[in-house]
Amino acid sequence: FFFGLLSKPNRRRIHTTNSKMPFKRYIEIGRVCVCNYGSDYGKLVVIVDVIDQQRVLVDAPDMVRASYSVKRLALTDLVVEIQRIPKKTALVKALEASGTIAKFSSSSWGQKIAIQKARKSLTDFDRFKVMVARVKKSAIMKREVAKARK
Repeated sequence: FFFGLLSKPNRRRIHTTNSKMPFKRYIEIGRVCVCNYGSDYGKLVVIVDVIDQQRVLVDAPDMVRASYSVKRLALTDLVVEIQRIPKKTALVKALEASGTIAKFSSSSWGQKIAIQKARKSLTDFDRFKVMVARVKKSAIMKREVAKARK
């Protein structure tokens, strides 16, 4: 009666040959991150040591080494080859040798952060000039579309 159900355990087959790991960004020494909260928002930092499951020690060429919560960091695909807790000069040399900062600034993520910083630094008159330019561009576009329809 129930013996047939109890004798066969439910075993699932795990396919490892064709499966790909869905997650590739791990917290590791040398991982380049972007600060996503606080006064360092948008700043590129490198993990130099793992303190515990929630905190890491980060460093960058233009900042003082600090402990950050993992929640306040966004991991990038970039990794720098460094040893655990390197000196500032070694970190700067590794960043320059790998061209990490240039790679990130050329990525869409880096360009987005640069645009956000540029917009944040605009004055009121600069915002007005941008608005006037958008109005002129819109008028030109409408004229060209009207010509194309005729």
